[in-house]
Amino acid sequence: MKITHFELYQVPPRWLFLKIETDEGISGWGEPVIEGRADTVRTCVEELMDYLIGKDPLRIEDHWNMLYRSGFYRGGPILMSAISGIDQALWDIKGKYFNAPVYQLLGGACRDSIRVYSWIGGDRPHDVGKAAKEVVELGFTAVKMNGTEELQYIDSHEKIDQAVERVAAVREAVGKYVGIGIDFHGRVHKPMAKVLAKELEPYRPMFIEEPVLSENNEALKEIAQHTTIPIATGERMFSRWDFKHVLSDGHVDIIQPDLSHAGGITECKKIASMAEAYDVALAPHCPLGPIALAACLHVDATSHNAFIQEQSLGIHYNKGSDLLDYLADPSVFEYKDGYVQIPQKPGLGIEINEDHVKRMAEVGHRWRNPVWRHNDGSIAEW
Repeated sequence: MKITHFELYQVPPRWLFLKIETDEGISGWGEPVIEGRADTVRTCVEELMDYLIGKDPLRIEDHWNMLYRSGFYRGGPILMSAISGIDQALWDIKGKYFNAPVYQLLGGACRDSIRVYSWIGGDRPHDVGKAAKEVVELGFTAVKMNGTEELQYIDSHEKIDQAVERVAAVREAVGKYVGIGIDFHGRVHKPMAKVLAKELEPYRPMFIEEPVLSENNEALKEIAQHTTIPIATGERMFSRWDFKHVLSDGHVDIIQPDLSHAGGITECKKIASMAEAYDVALAPHCPLGPIALAACLHVDATSHNAFIQEQSLGIHYNKGSDLLDYLADPSVFEYKDGYVQIPQKPGLGIEINEDHVKRMAEVGHRWRNPVWRHNDGSIAEW
């Protein structure tokens, strides 16, 4: 079997889909994208696929190493996202070739389903208590929200109080035992992160996410000394080498690699195993489309330390198109009692509605991150 062709589809709301075809009629789908940089990743995929045309798609480990190691310059969000989507598509092909779901080829499942959480609120969250109650009534047992708007290095306690009040409203709306993930989104710098983490403790969050930017991971040690709340990070880390130090330093409780950013199934399975050796939980990042979510679920199925999965249904970024719109059979992601079943069909276990993908690719997108500024005119972390 040889790789013969590939197509890229830039589809709303902010996604990029890759289809890789073979001479035996088996094709696979991947989702290589960095939110806000889809055109850049698209070009990178086109460059990398030059190496794979005519090759056997089943040699995934060799292809991964070739794409990563044969380049003098390695890593980073663009290259690793391109590799991620290619890797996902190759696993999809391999599963279909052997008529088995991907998780079977990774050693078999250690679970039948995994807990999922639902996003509530937006980048500038408001009325999150009502939103949280609504999703819990739909059966979700955990929610995640952005904790803050922009914060200066040293900011006012008024903004801290506002963030705490939002979390308090969610806790009051959902009761004592629904999980609440609070995403700091890298908007909070170390001095205020220490304050905010301490103030949030009475509301017993499930975790605080990215309390500081990943380039400031050395600050996690000090933040961990100020709180008992589990600390999660990793969505802006792109390889096992990025995760190596944060794991060995011992100040993180949950890692969140993104299977469309951190090298795909091949790399994220290795990252998950590294984390297990440090008694660290896995909760893959996935505010993306259905292909990325399917890839996550196969890694979740085979990773003993996976405990919850992000998914983007109804997330505030999905305006005009949503997670299930691109699937021929949306029931594959049916959420029940806060859990989703691991896909059982061959490959990634999903069937893409290719006609719809092609129609929406004609619409396309040029999604960009918002640009925030503080009152003094300086750029704020988004």
